[in-house]
This record gives sequence, C-alpha cells and structure tokens, in this order.
Amino acid sequence: MKTEAGPYDFLPPAGTFARGSVTVDVTNTLRQAIVTLALPPGAMLDKSAICAQLGVSRFPVSEALARLAEEGLVDILPQRGSTVSLVRIADVREYMLIRKGLESEALRVLIGKHDAEVIAALHANMAAQREAASHDDAETFHQIDVDFHDIIFRTMRLSKVKAIIDRARANLDRARRLIITPRRLALTIAEHQAIFDGILAADAPQAIAAIRAHIDAVMVELFAFAVDHPELFADGAAFTPDKDDFPFG
Repeated sequence: MKTEAGPYDFLPPAGTFARGSVTVDVTNTLRQAIVTLALPPGAMLDKSAICAQLGVSRFPVSEALARLAEEGLVDILPQRGSTVSLVRIADVREYMLIRKGLESEALRVLIGKHDAEVIAALHANMAAQREAASHDDAETFHQIDVDFHDIIFRTMRLSKVKAIIDRARANLDRARRLIITPRRLALTIAEHQAIFDGILAADAPQAIAAIRAHIDAVMVELFAFAVDHPELFADGAAFTPDKDDFPFG
C-alpha cells in the first residue's frame, strides 16, 4: 500500500541526523529548503509536521526557527505560528550595493596580483557554467555562479568580512532563484565572460565596469519581478529603486 506523501516529504526522513548536532542540522536543512524555494516565501510552517518528517523533538525545530528568524528567513508570529518570511527587496538592494563595492575592490587586488591559480579556477568555472546551462540545470548553475564570485572575492583574504557576507547571502540567493530562467542563465554567462575578459586583459576599469553592470542587470530584473509578483515580497509593490542605484543601466 502506497503511503500518501506528507507536506514536508522533500525534507530528509527520520533518522538522518546524528546526535550532538541535531539543532544545527535542522537549522541547515530548513535554511536550505527556504533558500532553494522548496519552502516558498509566505509559506506557513507546521512545526509538528516538520518534527514528524525529520524525526526530531520540538526543541531543535523551535530553536532552528528562532535562528532563522534572526537571519530574516522566518517570521515568528505569537499565538499564530511561523511563516517563511517574504523577500525584502530593500535588504537585497543593500546587499547588492555592498557586493558592488567589495567585488570591485577584489578585482583591483586580483588584477594587481596576476594570480595564475585564480585565473585557472575562473577558466574552469566559466566552462562549468556553460555545461550547466546547456543542460538547463538551474540549481547547479546557481552554485557555480556563487562560486565565480567567491573565487574573485577570496583574493582579498578578508575572512571576517566574508563571514558577514555569507550570513546575509541567504536572502539574496532565494531572491535570485526567483528570476532564474534560460534567458537569465545566458545573460549571466555573457556578463561573467565580460568580467573575465577584463581580468585577462589586466584592465581593472573594464572588469569593474563589467561586474557593476552585471549586478545592476540582476537587480533590474528582480525589481521587475517584484512588481509582477508582489505577493512574494514584503515591500515589492511599495519599493521604488533609486535611479542612482543603476548608473550602468
């Protein structure tokens, strides 16, 4: 007899987590589900059903939701339960502005060093992007896309700054997944190639202009998506981008 699928059957089954790290594992599992949109913005979170699916007590799930609330991924509503938070476009905008500044500086450092190992890593990454796009594998492409920027950023060797960026990245990652389409994959590859061309030419202004234009292009698409799908955003209908945000647009 076939068992009816539960509402959280995309989460790991009971018995997956080892003792001693259950709360951390539950937190990471739920974060991944939110970031990958398996748990979409606005979704109600049934704590009892999650406990049953994961095979854990209420404590690690409650603690995980509290931690994710601190990260801005969950809204805990007293006496009403918890929901996956709506995407806050203003927060995403701030994060992207930070990325513009940090990655622009990282490119200056990278081009000044002429690091052959980093160049080789970027070559391999560009090839991997094209391979993932050829199979229309959006999730793999997204991970390779993230790594492309991480390769550039690692040249600065600022671990504390990177930790802050990584903590804030979850909201950006789920926002970017909302606009992943075959067209966006192709545009991203072209935009990344323009950045890489500037690196190969040892032309910092060219590379920096390309990375800023790339970030601007993603934001323009995200703003347009928010206007068309305001139900997924806490501020989508009300948010108006500043014209100074997109000097390359």
